[in-house]
Amino acid sequence: MSFKFRTVFAVAALACSAPLTAFAQVVTDPAQVQAGYYKVEPLHTQVSFSVLHLGFTVYEGLFSGASGVLLLDPRQPESSSLTVSVPVASVQTTSSKLTEELKGKDWLGAEQFPKAEFVSVSVKRTSNGDALVSGNLTLHGITRPETLHVHFIGAGVNMLDKKYTVGFDATSTIKRSEFGIKTFVPYISDEVELKIAGAFERQDTQPAMKDPND
Repeated sequence: MSFKFRTVFAVAALACSAPLTAFAQVVTDPAQVQAGYYKVEPLHTQVSFSVLHLGFTVYEGLFSGASGVLLLDPRQPESSSLTVSVPVASVQTTSSKLTEELKGKDWLGAEQFPKAEFVSVSVKRTSNGDALVSGNLTLHGITRPETLHVHFIGAGVNMLDKKYTVGFDATSTIKRSEFGIKTFVPYISDEVELKIAGAFERQDTQPAMKDPND
């Protein structure tokens, strides 16, 4: 093996073994995060859901293509606010037949109700890096109060697109029947577990924010 190829392999091995923070300079202390306005980065944001199917298995799917805005104040999290919407027709499962069924009127009704939207009304810090974000969730044409359990992951300049990015995980449990989606309850569980991976990119100018009272 030539010296050139040995060098390339050595550099590649070092890159694979080095922590991501060595390249992206990711911070995990919320106090070090830049305050400001952010927009959802849709390529790395997704909402996954799971239900208990006939008491035998936990079945999962996901939504993508999210959009939205975040006003982030790490020093005073209570002043932060969030608006996120997801196109319902983006739903995906491992079964193409089931995916199409979920888009139909017996389930999500994607044609009549094209988006799901969450608009925050309050943020309560529960520990360093964790918060309860309460707001209004609109799904299937019905709006109800729901709460997200949010955990801060990290922030820093994305080494690929050079944009300052902040990331969170969030979880929540909703009852689909409360949103008018009652097909096969209770054989397919009424409770739906939601897991959200949210990536947000900082903006130089303030994006339009939706009034939660609208």
